[in-house]
Amino acid sequence: MTANLEIRAPYDRVLLSTLPASTEIEVEAAFAKAYGLFRNRKAWLPKIERIAILRRAANIARERREQLALQVASESGKPLRDALIEVDRGIDGIELSVETLRHEAGHVVPMDINATSAGRVAFTQMEPIGVVLAIAAFNHPFNLVIHQVAPAVAAGAPVIVKPSQKTPLSCRSVIEIFTEAGLPEGWAQMVLPLELDLVRRMASDARVAFLTFIGSAAVGWRLRANLTPGARCALEHGGVAPVIVAADADLSAAIPRLGRAGFWHAGQACVSVQRVFCANAILDEVVDGLAGVARTMQIGDPTRMETEVGPLISHAEVERVGNWVARSGARVASGGERLGDSTYANTVLVNPDIDADVSRREVFGPVICVYGYDEIQAALAQANDLPFSFQGAVFTRNIDTAMHCYRHLDATAVMVNEHPLFRVDWMPFAGARHSGLGVGGIPHTIRDMQTEKMMVWRSDALN
Repeated sequence: MTANLEIRAPYDRVLLSTLPASTEIEVEAAFAKAYGLFRNRKAWLPKIERIAILRRAANIARERREQLALQVASESGKPLRDALIEVDRGIDGIELSVETLRHEAGHVVPMDINATSAGRVAFTQMEPIGVVLAIAAFNHPFNLVIHQVAPAVAAGAPVIVKPSQKTPLSCRSVIEIFTEAGLPEGWAQMVLPLELDLVRRMASDARVAFLTFIGSAAVGWRLRANLTPGARCALEHGGVAPVIVAADADLSAAIPRLGRAGFWHAGQACVSVQRVFCANAILDEVVDGLAGVARTMQIGDPTRMETEVGPLISHAEVERVGNWVARSGARVASGGERLGDSTYANTVLVNPDIDADVSRREVFGPVICVYGYDEIQAALAQANDLPFSFQGAVFTRNIDTAMHCYRHLDATAVMVNEHPLFRVDWMPFAGARHSGLGVGGIPHTIRDMQTEKMMVWRSDALN
């Protein structure tokens, strides 16, 4: 008998839908279909057809913008105002896939430059890598799936998507949109296995050519270890984003940005503001400013436009965040309490213990930790004293301070006078060390889902 998965709204636990879980037989059928399409080169979709499908998919999503956003808000708890932005980003991501496909191809390999290469020309073209297995997280249920499906369609690779069990409805909508846009059966499939062992076996399947995973480091690295030889992967895990606020920073610009980037989506983003290292000369002003932002943001029902911060994804997460705050050893400048079963107050902590969970692990909740420093080198050393490396930031009016932090922060990207949550979908987006492997961003993902195949021609006419 097939098990069913209940999808409930994280805010009030209202039942949104019930979906059948995927059995082992159904997962195998999905793999067989996808692999069969890849092995049959006559079934490959030409570029002109892929472009047309992507364009139609963008138009369909645009027509359903409000409906899709409400679904995102309902199943993930993201406030509706931000869910609308997420859907817009997803539409832009589909269109970016078209742009990439139109403007990026192979390249000419230099020949005729020595005796060995004389009389030859060489060039490369791109081919799909094979079956893509995509595993997505809950916090951006529409856009993250777009980041996995649209590049696969652009690359011409069949993709099997395993969404979060908490937010599968948006993934199903993405698959339906592409099907309606003309993507033939089997090129984009959703599976919903409930057993972790079955997910591990999916990742270790020899038919997987590329694994794209967005989620926790513990799961991501375990899945990577199970990949078969030759399979590629891109892993996007969490970070514990560091921000340096120098004594000369423009606080009128910095504080609103940092506050929103810490409490946005209740802190459930991999590069949300978590650790702020602030010069002691301005510590009180920064703390008071962030506490003011925390208190003024409206927390509540994510499906209402006036809501700025919604619930955490589960009641268990509210409990965990509360426990971490209680054990932090910090002065609580604002928040520090649960507001209900599903919501936690926007919280500002001052000088938590450096060994506390809030200082060393990804909170993934609405918590900003502020640490005072006298010497910027000490702040940089503390910021770097973790196995994570993702995006970071520095706020300063001094170009030398900005360049010093850019050089010395352990980060894959450093924002100057901008929060580390900043992202546009054509830029490289990458975690290093425990935070991930490979590079995200639509153009980079399309490249990962392809192989570059070279052709060399020898002709006596070229001599």
